[in-house]
Amino acid sequence: MAEILQKDGTWVFDGDALRLTPGRDKNVSLFRRTLGELVVPLGALAGVSFEQGRRSGRLRLRLRNGADPLLHATGGRLTEPHDPYQLVVDPDRYGVAEYVVDEVRAALLLAEMPADPLDRYLLPGPAVPLSVSAGDGTASFDGERVRLEWNWKTEDAKSAAGARTLTVGELAAVDWHPAAGLENGHLRFTVRGAASEAPPKYDPHAVELWGFKKDPLMALVAAAVQARLPHPAAGPGAKETPAAVAPPAPRPAADDHDALLRRLRELGELHRAGVLTEEEFTLAKQAVLRRL
Repeated sequence: MAEILQKDGTWVFDGDALRLTPGRDKNVSLFRRTLGELVVPLGALAGVSFEQGRRSGRLRLRLRNGADPLLHATGGRLTEPHDPYQLVVDPDRYGVAEYVVDEVRAALLLAEMPADPLDRYLLPGPAVPLSVSAGDGTASFDGERVRLEWNWKTEDAKSAAGARTLTVGELAAVDWHPAAGLENGHLRFTVRGAASEAPPKYDPHAVELWGFKKDPLMALVAAAVQARLPHPAAGPGAKETPAAVAPPAPRPAADDHDALLRRLRELGELHRAGVLTEEEFTLAKQAVLRRL
């Protein structure tokens, strides 16, 4: 097991999954604290890296495309303070961070985990029910229905029709954009057969966002809904199904020495052929030897 504990959070890797827990420090964003702990199965990972700096370092996870409804709904637009797949590391823990990276990379190599896109989510998305108030409205989601309610800042033309309730079955898509510069952001729901070209300010299926503290929380609503929509790679006609964490990749039994010895021979051949670098071969070999 590899573990790193920091003010920014804790990462624990047990060989099958990486558990990411946000810290309680005042500098940890409201978004990450509200999202809570994430359990990322090995099969969802595409890579991991560690970047050293003078004052602090940063661990970064890279997930396979299609593994996480949060990443799909936000389109990579979550900034560093809110990104749950980054961890700020103090200089005195650089060695521990590098050890975590080595352990995750060795597990990926040993499991021969592919890095190609997925056609189903391996993470379940934020827990429901959810309710967030930001911008010109409140968005609530109970796992089946989205409810949009308006406040005194909503344009009259938009609020005149009253609150809106949309079932998951009515939705074709959901997306979240943060405010950037002079451009406002939004949380928008696209209804099947009724796509709107109206700006979020006037769209009754969108909440307009102005760049305030709670805006990123709307991304949680977007991700929770996205987890229950057909996966974008599932093809036409796919039914809405909740995302589920896939079972970890099967691992050889502890007493299956023959399989492990075969794996050692395979690694040696890959190393001699130049497919694996010296460092990659050493990490993978150590992982196999530990299981012997």
